[in-house]
Amino acid sequence: MAEESFDVIVIGAGPGGYVCAIRCAQLGLKTALIEKSKTLGGTCLNVGCIPSKALLRSSEFYHQTLHAAASHGIKTGKTSLDLPAMMKKKDEVVGTLVKGVKTLVSKKGVTVFHGNAAFADASSVEIEADGKKQTVSGKNIVIATGSSPVELPFLKFDGKTVVNSDHAIAFDQVPKKLAVVGAGAIGLELGSVWSRLGSEVTVVEFLPRVAATFDADISKLLERLLKKQGLSFELGTKVTGMKKDKKTTLLTAEKDGKELTIPADIILVAVGRAPNTEGLNPKAAGVETDEKGRVRTIGGFRTTAKGVFAIGDVIAGPMLAHKAEEEGVALAELLAGKAGHVNYDVIPNVIYTEPEVASVGITESEAKERNIETRVGKFPFAANGRALANDAPDGMVKVIADAETDRLLGVQILGQNASELIAAAVSHMEYGGSAEDLARTIHAHPTLSEALKEAALAVDKRAIHSL
Repeated sequence: MAEESFDVIVIGAGPGGYVCAIRCAQLGLKTALIEKSKTLGGTCLNVGCIPSKALLRSSEFYHQTLHAAASHGIKTGKTSLDLPAMMKKKDEVVGTLVKGVKTLVSKKGVTVFHGNAAFADASSVEIEADGKKQTVSGKNIVIATGSSPVELPFLKFDGKTVVNSDHAIAFDQVPKKLAVVGAGAIGLELGSVWSRLGSEVTVVEFLPRVAATFDADISKLLERLLKKQGLSFELGTKVTGMKKDKKTTLLTAEKDGKELTIPADIILVAVGRAPNTEGLNPKAAGVETDEKGRVRTIGGFRTTAKGVFAIGDVIAGPMLAHKAEEEGVALAELLAGKAGHVNYDVIPNVIYTEPEVASVGITESEAKERNIETRVGKFPFAANGRALANDAPDGMVKVIADAETDRLLGVQILGQNASELIAAAVSHMEYGGSAEDLARTIHAHPTLSEALKEAALAVDKRAIHSL
């Protein structure tokens, strides 16, 4: 018999789960939140988005002090790295946010349970913690269990030589040689961190270019800029395993039909993430999963079990924290009888390298695949006054518009603070805006955001500050 009953039970306290729980409570639903870890916030807050961004910022400070301070007239003397202090700073950032989420959830009236959750049936969940079990029941149950790093069968994680992103945010010393398998967001970001701190970093990617979700002109420019920073790349390369003796570890791969070996003290595998359903016992509730292990949904975040829903990384779609948050809010509103909705066409995507790269909508190549005629405008940051003043002239803005209607189809930004700049493009696209709308929006001068305006003007060959 269930000990306590709720309107909504949310399993998983990552960005999707805790946001969903808070919104449910705001809407007057009696809500429970179950988290297997001792802290709330999930992967993103504890070992993902937040700690990696803290390390990116700290390592950028270090790199700029070594390589850029003198050109600004700043004399620093001998610069050295205090890695434990850097890790402490990262942990302080995480700790502050963890406490913040705990306070928010508590003040909003959400009941929190810590322990491993498993379905007993479609309306009840068994929670096990410290050898004790209890059961809670709910009219509605939300699966928000997130995802974990994918492990390659021939490169098993050992936490020392072969590591995942969880390990790579907490090295106790800078590896002399670091091999990164995967040139997506995680591989490029963590590769950048350790390269700035002194590692000899080689990124190995099966696809022919880095950041493959962006157009080729953007990804090729990003690759060139990262090479200038010291990263090496082996693209179009298939990793096959590793060889190890008492002195040397070699990552093995194949490229153009030939064997390739890459010396590495540590191998970081960053080839994607897999949904977390292990131990959840979804079959007991009648919840089906697909061939990739994701929870199958059939509209409105509903699963194949009545009263059971799923959001975030555990379902189809991009594995992004902000996507999970929006789904959490939308689902909470649907459960409360409101019109919850997520516009999947305008979910931004960001890689937090330096310069950053961000996008929203479809790429130029995707438009061609869909037989959509486009007009494209580009503007280089080298022609932007604020970028030059910031010593950040690298990169560009690319605006893709429908040739017939001028409606914005997509925007890609490679440049400093691209993660912040992309929000303006998202806003215009949310209401179906055109390149003309973006071009006629007044942007403060001097700002990096003026590059967005200029790229939109360039769609109609009207850019003012470029030839």
